[in-house]
Amino acid sequence: MSKVLRVEIIGPVHNRREITLQCLKSVSRLRTPDLDLHSVIVDDGSTDGTSEAIAAEFPEVEIIQGDGNLWYSEGTNVGIRAALQHDPDYILLINDDQVFDENSVRYLIETAERFPRSVVGPLLLLWDEPHKLFQTSPVWDTWGGGWRHWQQQTIWTVPQKPWHVEMIVGNCVLVPAAAFREAGLLDSKRYPNFADVEFTPRLRRQGWRLLVDPRARVFCQPNTPPPRVRSMTAREKFDHLLVDTGRAHNLRRRLRADLDTAPSKMKGLAAFSAFLGRTLIGKSIENAAPAEREPQL
Repeated sequence: MSKVLRVEIIGPVHNRREITLQCLKSVSRLRTPDLDLHSVIVDDGSTDGTSEAIAAEFPEVEIIQGDGNLWYSEGTNVGIRAALQHDPDYILLINDDQVFDENSVRYLIETAERFPRSVVGPLLLLWDEPHKLFQTSPVWDTWGGGWRHWQQQTIWTVPQKPWHVEMIVGNCVLVPAAAFREAGLLDSKRYPNFADVEFTPRLRRQGWRLLVDPRARVFCQPNTPPPRVRSMTAREKFDHLLVDTGRAHNLRRRLRADLDTAPSKMKGLAAFSAFLGRTLIGKSIENAAPAEREPQL
């Protein structure tokens, strides 16, 4: 008899009760007859009754309380530490603003088992336009300004088999427990709110294979666009660009991420310089990307 694999599903949440419940409902419908699934939710100080609602509707879910100061990265780390206590084979990192196809986790596990030392992400799709990709398979482009999301792709333009990627965003990613024991957790000190951008490139540098399995589909809430810098007051620009590293436009966070995740420090510095130059002349190409990719497996 083959071993039943244990998978811990963990995610930080804060004041999105109905969205969190929707996510957990989709988790409860996953088709995983040969998997032992267990969920850990880190409720970082919600005041909208999130924990109480989870306990009432999903009593099997383990809830860990935070004080409201964990943010995404340390909230995820708290969940990982708790999950490792259950001695899992895999840990699935998730956001709560997503809905799982019933076969998605089964496909992720199949691919991870097929390719040793693999970290596997699903095909992330927009839940309001479910044929369009969302933050799947960012690519590094030094002279384009660093990481570029693979924009304007659909389920019909991606490879039909798992393919190698340079980064997997943290919305949903299946990580062998051994990878955390070998490489450590998310860097919540340097990246309190965006540590996923550093984590999987770090794993890749340490010899872990990063894959996306297009059979595994997860439907995500579209991101809310950050405010435009040009519409801000001078004080707001100073805060967003130079002070608060939790802001999407923050230049310090961008430089740090480029240096930490680029193929080399020199390429990271060159990419940051290219980003600044293109932004100043209004020629940013972050939203442009190749039309297609070929499978690499």
